[in-house]
Amino acid sequence: MSDAAMSADNDSDVPNAMTIVAWSGDLDKMWPTLILGSTGAAYGMQTTIFFTFWGLFPLVRDDVRVTGTNAMTKALAGMNRPGISHMKLSKLNMAGAGAWMMNKLATDNKVASPKELIEMCLELDVNLWPCEMTMELLGLRRDQLIEGVGDPVGAATALSAMSKSQINLFI
Repeated sequence: MSDAAMSADNDSDVPNAMTIVAWSGDLDKMWPTLILGSTGAAYGMQTTIFFTFWGLFPLVRDDVRVTGTNAMTKALAGMNRPGISHMKLSKLNMAGAGAWMMNKLATDNKVASPKELIEMCLELDVNLWPCEMTMELLGLRRDQLIEGVGDPVGAATALSAMSKSQINLFI
């Protein structure tokens, strides 16, 4: 088989779409979500990240302190501050010291921060889809989200994207 034929065969094996469901807003889960999303897009894949439940909070602008429409949703936002700069570690958070250490290690090793990765995703045309139902459930408004994210979508839209993707991840 010629090199050109082998290359054509290999090209057909390369996935052209990836969908990631981001359900956790923890730093140690959001970081790989954004790394994989930006890397997939850099490789030419149609990449979509569907942000649902706590995974939606990193899309809230950092300057928004409290979200919600009633005492319960405001209390949830107060206990779990939204914003990409306010993410905690799922383990060893130690009142924020663990997240600070991870961010320091990343800076020292020249690893892109989650905020930089979100910017890369936007530049690479990754679809950043906030979950419409989660927004309603938690009392989040569209104007509280960072600029550049897509319109809120439902589970049916996410499932449709997943049905057309060669790679589907749940992080």
